[in-house]
Amino acid sequence: MIEKKIETSQIPISKGSGIRILITGAAGFLGSHLCDRFIKENYHVIAMDNLITGDLKNIEHLFKLPNFEFYHHDVSKFIHVTGELNYILHFASPASPIDYLKIPIQTLKVGSLGTHNCLGLAKAKNARILVASTSEVYGDPQVHPQTEEYWGNVNPVGPRGVYDEAKRFQEAITMAYHTFHNVETRIIRIFNTYGPRMRLNDGRALPAFIGQALRGEDLTVFGDGSQTRSFCFVDDLVDGIYKLLMSDYVQPVNIGNPDEISLKDFAEEIIKLTGTTQKIVYKDLPVDDPKQRQPDITKAKEILGWSPKVNRAEGLKITYEYFKSLPKEELNKLPKEFK
Repeated sequence: MIEKKIETSQIPISKGSGIRILITGAAGFLGSHLCDRFIKENYHVIAMDNLITGDLKNIEHLFKLPNFEFYHHDVSKFIHVTGELNYILHFASPASPIDYLKIPIQTLKVGSLGTHNCLGLAKAKNARILVASTSEVYGDPQVHPQTEEYWGNVNPVGPRGVYDEAKRFQEAITMAYHTFHNVETRIIRIFNTYGPRMRLNDGRALPAFIGQALRGEDLTVFGDGSQTRSFCFVDDLVDGIYKLLMSDYVQPVNIGNPDEISLKDFAEEIIKLTGTTQKIVYKDLPVDDPKQRQPDITKAKEILGWSPKVNRAEGLKITYEYFKSLPKEELNKLPKEFK
C-alpha cells in the first residue's frame, strides 16, 4: 500500500544516529518528499529553500521534530552550515516551464552559482553530494530511448535553454569537483515525475490536465499530441535517489519510468480517471518542446537494483485524490507571479 502522506506521529524520532543531511529546494515537490524519506531513515535533516517556487505547507508537518530544521535561504548566495555534514542533496531549481520562463536569471543562477556553492560546502565538510539533473539535458532527442551516453540536442539560446543549459553546466561542474577536488559526487537525471504536492497550476501536463478537469475546462494538448512522456511516481523516484546516493557510482544515472505514452493518450486517461465530460483542444506546440521522452534505465537496474514499482493507473489515482482534496481557492489559483 502506498501512503498518500506521512503523518507526524508515524515518523520515527532520531535517537542519536548523528547523520546529517542538507536538502536544498526542500519545500518543493521533490524536496519535501526527500525530507520525509530521510526523516524516516532517522537522519538529521537540514532543509533549505528560498520559497520562490516552494511552499512551507509541504514540510510544515516536520517542523516540530527535533531532527528537522529549516533555513529560508537562497543557495545562489554563500551557504554556511554549522557542525558536521555527511550528505547534501541539491534539488533547488525551478523545474517547470511556467517557472523558468518567468525567472530565467534565477534559474541560471541556481544551476551555476547555487551548484558551485553546494559543491564548495561538500568539499569543506567532506560530504557526499547528489545533484538533481534532468532529462532536459537531452533536449529534443534524436536517440530514443535516451541513454546516459547520449549527449543531447539542446538549443542553448531558445526559451528552454535557461533550464537545459543550467543543468548541463551543473553536471559539468559536479564532475570537475569530483575529478579535481576528489569530492564524492552523484548525478541523477530525473525524468517526468508526479504525485502529491505537485503545484496544480505549474504548467506541466499532468497537473494541468487534472486541474482543467476539476474546473470543468477542456484539456489543452499542445501540437497534435503525438509527443511522448514517461511518468514516474514520486515514491519510486525518491527510492532511486536514495539508492544512488548510497552507491559508489559517480557518472549520471537516469531515474524514471520507461512506460511511455503520447500526451493525447495521456489526456484521454485523465478524462477517464476524472469522469469529466470535457474534450481535448489543441494549441500550437511551444518552441523546442521535446517530441520524445523515455528513459533507458538499464544502469539503474544493473548498478542500483532499482526499477519503478508503481504503475501509472495506481499513481494517478493517488495523485487525483490529492488534487481533489485541495481547497477550492487553490484549484482556481493562477500560477505564482515572480518579480
